[in-house]
Amino acid sequence: MAESAHSRDRSGVLLLAHGAPDRLEDIPAFLLSLRNGRPLPPRAVEEITERYRLISRQSGERAGEASPLTRLTTRQAEALRERLGRPVYVGMRNWKPYIAQAVRQAAADGIDELTAVCLAPQNSRTSVGQYRLALEEARQKLAPEMRVEFIESWHDHAGLIAAYGARLETAISRAQAEAGGAAPVIFTAHSVPERTIREGDPYERQVRETARLVAESLGIDDTRWSVAFQSQGMTPEPWIGPKVESEIDRWSGAGHRNIVVAPVGFVCDHVEVLYDIDIAFREYAAKRGVSISRPESLNDSPLFIEALANLVNCRCEPDRKP
Repeated sequence: MAESAHSRDRSGVLLLAHGAPDRLEDIPAFLLSLRNGRPLPPRAVEEITERYRLISRQSGERAGEASPLTRLTTRQAEALRERLGRPVYVGMRNWKPYIAQAVRQAAADGIDELTAVCLAPQNSRTSVGQYRLALEEARQKLAPEMRVEFIESWHDHAGLIAAYGARLETAISRAQAEAGGAAPVIFTAHSVPERTIREGDPYERQVRETARLVAESLGIDDTRWSVAFQSQGMTPEPWIGPKVESEIDRWSGAGHRNIVVAPVGFVCDHVEVLYDIDIAFREYAAKRGVSISRPESLNDSPLFIEALANLVNCRCEPDRKP
């Protein structure tokens, strides 16, 4: 049955994201937060800082802004709040506003029911699982009476697939016009350690399913797309692949000079998109005579906000279907 007016008045939505430094000067503190207080060698800090500097220079929008992630996630929340007519909060796991800050604010606003959506559509204990633990810890400490509906994954949600498809269709059209023929698509998502998948984590399967559904929605032949994983961690253990670079090599070896790299594990512009794809992968491809393009990120596109609204409403109103 539908929610009562009383329960809707006291319900809210919490958007969860990784977090990113807002300003270049925040990067050392952000890295300490990311690593639970364990410092990185100065050379590693400088290398990471340089990546954010390159993003800042390339964007040209806001001087000194390290990453637009918090700003864009806030815009997503504002658009979703307008669409739903209820409070929407933002909580970051590794930077401000932290998840605990969002829970504290929701409790102060009188919210007794929260629907939590992790802005990573595919479920992995290395990401979504960590957000859930942080949220539960904050709830128990700050608002033990608050009820939380945590959405585990939404990698196959029809609205999400439509939003990705709309962005990708435009990118493919541009790439094909430039190529004068077909341009293959490499769907990407963040890599995770191989042991995570061996231990039963559904992440890789869900990434591949998202990619398949988007490709099918646009009628892309199976021979014209592939899946790769990016942003592998700097640890000695193996991470899942193939890497994006190896897929660029494979497609270029087949004679393609225009490739579309379509991230389906990210919904917002941040370092994995703005540096890894827009700078590192493009430079790698250019050395091989290949042009890389990508779809515009979902950010606060109307189709994406509608998908989030549908996702939340279907959880709050069990008689509705996505």
